Amino acid sequence: MTAVADGFDRLVEPYRTELLAYCYRMLGSAHDAEDLVQDTYLRAWRAREQYDDTRSSMRTWLYRIATNVCLTALEARGRRPLPSGTVAASDPLAPFVQGEHAAWLQPFPDSALEAGDPAGTVIDRGSLRLAFAAALQHLSARQRGALILREVLGFSGAETADILGTTVVSVNSSLQRARSRMKEAGVRQERVSEPSAAEQRAWLERYMKAFELADVEGLKRLLAEDVVMEMPPMLNWFSGRANYGLFMEWVFSAAGKDWLLKEVTANGGQPGFAAYQRVGGGYVLHTLQIFTVTDQGITRNSVFQDPDVHAVFGLAARLDDRGLAVA
Repeated sequence: MTAVADGFDRLVEPYRTELLAYCYRMLGSAHDAEDLVQDTYLRAWRAREQYDDTRSSMRTWLYRIATNVCLTALEARGRRPLPSGTVAASDPLAPFVQGEHAAWLQPFPDSALEAGDPAGTVIDRGSLRLAFAAALQHLSARQRGALILREVLGFSGAETADILGTTVVSVNSSLQRARSRMKEAGVRQERVSEPSAAEQRAWLERYMKAFELADVEGLKRLLAEDVVMEMPPMLNWFSGRANYGLFMEWVFSAAGKDWLLKEVTANGGQPGFAAYQRVGGGYVLHTLQIFTVTDQGITRNSVFQDPDVHAVFGLAARLDDRGLAVA
């Protein structure tokens, strides 16, 4: 038995960023992921005298604690879908309908990975994509754990069974069912056709320019034919380039054509921006928009109006004419 008391923080801190990404994949909430990592480290500290380095590595031990924390949280909080995985598509000009008491999938700010990872830990950023995170929400908690631990993080069957507190046979069964559900969601095909980061940013820059000009036709030229827009916490979502254009015409008519946009990246490299609407002598935060870009163009715009999401991204509520935050 090896007691880990001296230098405990030094031993566990290198795993914080990957544990944060893991908890996000499991829960679908950046805010919850932060809390669960803190809980994981607190439990690890309290159990530090019980750690046995002859039985498992420090990384496996921490993942076992984090998994238990996540599974307990999922029992109480359930899944976090997106509107497109919950209800049928709606008319783009239909009145907004807010999802009552629904907990929606949240985006994950890339700044959280960069700020917490000065050493540059290698993380499979493709597995943080919103589409992948949304598909994970359709799996049971243990299927989710088995898939992430085995296929994303590369743990062996025996290590995964140890982390989940089950058998290798049970892990393989959960993994098989999880693979089937993920295949139905078509996530892998979307990831394969993803352009480079530079190409995605170029798409975003063209979109932002068209948005600032209120150029609806310019926006439509950047969209895939079957593009989807959804706007949690609203249940409304729709698909198709023509419907997208109708909605954006309404947006510029109802909210004006004077906007200030701040570029962001989320979910392991997905481009996006915070949209600030002109109100009086400045700009007020309106939405956070995260884009999925493939070789066919923009295939999805996930628009978030949740103050908790805005806070996680560190977005100012108001900006002045120079784009500076207003206290």
